[in-house]
Amino acid sequence: ALFSTLTWDQGTEMAEHARFTIATNCPVFFADPHSPWQRGSNENLNGLIRDFYPKGTNFNTITDTDLAETQRLLNIRPRKTLNYATPAEKLDEYLQGVALTS
Repeated sequence: ALFSTLTWDQGTEMAEHARFTIATNCPVFFADPHSPWQRGSNENLNGLIRDFYPKGTNFNTITDTDLAETQRLLNIRPRKTLNYATPAEKLDEYLQGVALTS
């Protein structure tokens, strides 16, 4: 498992959170209204995404190829919160550990 819980903002997109929790065995928690610090890493990622796509971008006009490239670039970008490792490195490290214990 790559995650054990999910913390979501107050939005209608998680109206089916109970079904998600049952299907994934991953509890969903909700941040308090107007409390973005409760989802700090998500807010940080939102800011990084804004480097590529400003607020108000119509994502219907962005190609899957462009989104995949944005994803790739973000996954190879070192993060202070990861001791300057990249998300890709941390995922690989995690998966290596899982493989060793399997």
